[in-house]
Amino acid sequence: MLKRIATIMVVVVSLILSSCTVSAASGLKSHIDSTDGYEFLYPNGWVPVKVNKGPDVVYHDLIETRENVSVVISPVQDGKTLSELGTPSEVGYKLSKNAIAPPGSGREAELINAEQREKGSKTYYLLEYAVKLPTQERHNFASVAISRGKLFTLNVSTSEARSQKMKEQFQTVVDSFSVY
Repeated sequence: MLKRIATIMVVVVSLILSSCTVSAASGLKSHIDSTDGYEFLYPNGWVPVKVNKGPDVVYHDLIETRENVSVVISPVQDGKTLSELGTPSEVGYKLSKNAIAPPGSGREAELINAEQREKGSKTYYLLEYAVKLPTQERHNFASVAISRGKLFTLNVSTSEARSQKMKEQFQTVVDSFSVY
C-alpha cells in the first residue's frame, strides 16, 4: 500500500513539474501562407490587421497596439541571391535607408546587429534596429530571405521601453521565419 502511494506521488509530482516547463515557443501561434511560401510564429493575443498596399500580412497586439509583426514581399532583380545583394550589414543598412527610415520620412534607423544564419538550404539575415520617430523611439527585429525571385522581410516592432522585456520572444518570432 505504501509503495502504491509513493508511486502515485512520484507520478503526480512528475506531471506537475513537466507542465511547468516553458519552451521558447510557448505563447506563440503559427501563421502559414502557402500561396506566397512563408511561415512564422507570432505572439498569442495578436490579431491580423487589414492593410492596403504594403505588407503582405500584419499582426498587432490587442493591448500594446503599436507592437506588430509584418511581412513585406518585394521582387528581386535578375534572380539574385541574398549574398549577391550584400553582407548582412550592407543589406541591413540598405533596408534602413530605403524601407525603415527613407529620406523625408522624419525617421532615423540605426542598425544595431546584423548576422547570417543558414536554415536548410536558405540563407537568412537577422537584423536589429533602433528607430527614432518624431514622437517615440522604437526597436525592430527583422529576418530577410530570398525565395523564388522575391525578397521576404519579416519585421517585428515594439517601443524602445518594452524592447528588453520582449526581446527573447521577438527573437523567437524572427528565428521562426521560414520561406520555401
